[in-house]
Amino acid sequence: MPKEVMWPGLVSSTKILTKTLSSNFVTDFPTSPESFLHLPTLDPEHVNITQNYNIFVSTWNVGGVAPTGDLNIDDLLDTHNTCCDIYVLGFQEVVPLTTPNVLGLAKKKVSKKWNSLIRKTLNKKSRMSSKVTKPNTESSDLRNEFRCLVSKRMVGLLISVWLRNDLYQLVQNPNVSCVGCGIMGRLGNKGSVSVRFHLGDTSFCFVCSHLASGGGEGDGEIRNSNAIEIFSRTSFPTTNGRSSFHLPKRILDHEYVYILTLSI
Repeated sequence: MPKEVMWPGLVSSTKILTKTLSSNFVTDFPTSPESFLHLPTLDPEHVNITQNYNIFVSTWNVGGVAPTGDLNIDDLLDTHNTCCDIYVLGFQEVVPLTTPNVLGLAKKKVSKKWNSLIRKTLNKKSRMSSKVTKPNTESSDLRNEFRCLVSKRMVGLLISVWLRNDLYQLVQNPNVSCVGCGIMGRLGNKGSVSVRFHLGDTSFCFVCSHLASGGGEGDGEIRNSNAIEIFSRTSFPTTNGRSSFHLPKRILDHEYVYILTLSI
C-alpha cells in the first residue's frame, strides 16, 4: 500500500531535558498505560479483511487559555455534519509558554480538562445517533461511544486520539514520540508530539507540531529546520516484545501520516 502524507485543516539541564522530552507512553485520560499491555496482538499474515474508516483531524492554537466547563466545541469537532470513527485533536499552547511550563513543571490538569470536554462532546453525538438508528438499545450506545486511546502533552503541545469503543480492542502497538526543538534546540516550547498505532495491519502516524513563528527574514528557514528535526528525531519502537513483526520506526515509514502543524 502506498504511503500517504496528509496536511489537514479542520478535518483533516540534562535531568530537566530528560523529564521534559520523555517519549514514554502516557495516557492522561481515562485509563492507565498498563492497560495497553493487554491489547490483543493480531498476526498480520492472517488479516485479510478490508474496512473503510472515517478519520477526523483538527488542530487549534488556544493561546494559553484553559477551557471552561461550558465551552462548546461542537463546531471544532463538526459534530453536526460528520460522524467519524476516529478523532485526532492537536492543540498548541494549552499552557502559557512561561519558564516553569517550558521546563516541564506544569501539572496535567489542563490535559484532563480538554479530554473531558472532548469526551463529553463526542459521546453526546454518539448517543444521539444511536437513539435515531437503534432506539432503546444499550449495547449500541456502548459500541458507538468514544474512548481515549492516547493523550500526551509536552509543554504547550497536546495530542488526543479517540476511537469508537468497538475499534478500541482492534488497535495494536500504540506509541508516543516527543521531539523538542525550541530553546537551545531541545526544549519543548516548539517541537512535536507524535502518536502511532496499527488498526488491523495498517499503520497510522499523527504528528502534532508547533514550529517557530515569525514572518521576518530567516524565520522560514528556522521553521524548515524545525520540521527536519521532527522528521529525523521522531522514533518509535520497532518491536513490541510479543511478535517478530517489524514495526515502523520513523514517521514516513507508516502507511498513513497526518501532520497537524501551526507556526504562530
